Amino acid sequence: MKRETPVAVLWELDWDDTRLSCAVYRHRDGFQLRVTSPTAVIVAEQFQLQPRALARARALRDELARRGWRNP
Repeated sequence: MKRETPVAVLWELDWDDTRLSCAVYRHRDGFQLRVTSPTAVIVAEQFQLQPRALARARALRDELARRGWRNP
């Protein structure tokens, strides 16, 4: 399987030895937002560079931070 390179990494968070990464990738329909762990894609959805999409990514990060995830 070919490893894709993100266009932009929006944030990364750690919990113990696990890191989550939220990044934007080129996709056949434009762009895709993905939240990934080292072993899985947790969220994958179409992404448009608009304030609403960036606010959603930030809100997800903030919610995870409230649950104990921390900046690396």
